[in-house]
Amino acid sequence: MTLQNDLFLRAVRGEKTERTPVWLMRQAGRILPEYRAVREKLSGFIELATTPALAAEVTIQPVDLLGVDAAIIFSDILVIPEAMGLPYEMVEKRGPYFPETVKTPADVARLRVADAEADLGYVLEAIRIVKRDLAGRVPLIGFAGAPWTIFAYMIEGSGSKTFSKAKRMLYVDPVLSHALLQKITDSTIAYLKGQIRAGADVVQLFDSWAGILSPEQYRTFALPYIAQICDAITEAPKTVFAKDAWFARADLAALHCDTIGLDWTMDPVESRQLVGPGKTLQGNLDPCVLYADFDTIRRETRKMLKAFGPQRHVANLGHGVYPDITPDKVKCFIETVKEFREW
Repeated sequence: MTLQNDLFLRAVRGEKTERTPVWLMRQAGRILPEYRAVREKLSGFIELATTPALAAEVTIQPVDLLGVDAAIIFSDILVIPEAMGLPYEMVEKRGPYFPETVKTPADVARLRVADAEADLGYVLEAIRIVKRDLAGRVPLIGFAGAPWTIFAYMIEGSGSKTFSKAKRMLYVDPVLSHALLQKITDSTIAYLKGQIRAGADVVQLFDSWAGILSPEQYRTFALPYIAQICDAITEAPKTVFAKDAWFARADLAALHCDTIGLDWTMDPVESRQLVGPGKTLQGNLDPCVLYADFDTIRRETRKMLKAFGPQRHVANLGHGVYPDITPDKVKCFIETVKEFREW
């Protein structure tokens, strides 16, 4: 099917675009009253994420309501540990919680490599529904968590400021750590390939907790597994977003990926120098800018766009949009990007 709006894909591939494409991490979610209306009918987040028709509905909402240039499938990075045999709960106002965690080599041995269709078919079905209902309006992004970030939750059992249990495991039992990271990697490769078969046009890896590792640890326990995924996924373009890993930008540039996501701590000009001209950059407005008045949002957005330049850039925030930001502020950001022609 020919896409009606292929700006995002052209930017990812490094082709010339008449304007910068724009989408937002966490665009399908709590900022939209229409999302909340769907969610209120259900028991919680997990029921929504595992009900393909509803996950598809909230995936498409931002395309209709915000005018973004790409959809991203509504799901969660923690579906991978569940598919491997380590279920989680989503506790309201606290976040994810794992009743059981990985502590021993026997725990790792009990985990399986996830099968995309058998274990994660509900996500793939949601992708197929979205592709049908989008009818070629914009591309669809699939995603997964990067292995280190998934490992961190499987060891820690919940979110954490320090992830000290997970980091402790890297030092105390590196053999267990590498074994678990490899199982996560194998599961993630199968999952992303399944997403692409189902219709995802681009896939993104979220390394949300990259920045809590030292550069040496990141190069030992994170980058090699991201590299495996990037090497294995040849069917669609790939984006890698490693939050707070400013120290790893040159390393990320060496990956077989098409786009590198930047958070707001990473200067666009310096990042371009580190990454080189051969990859697209994505980002990186501070989400907190969207709490400001409309004039400030427009000014900061234009400043960001000028810093990145007219080509090989996908406009986005430097992290997910926060749930208490109002949709009109998000629309202001999106419309400013769409109107900008001041290079």
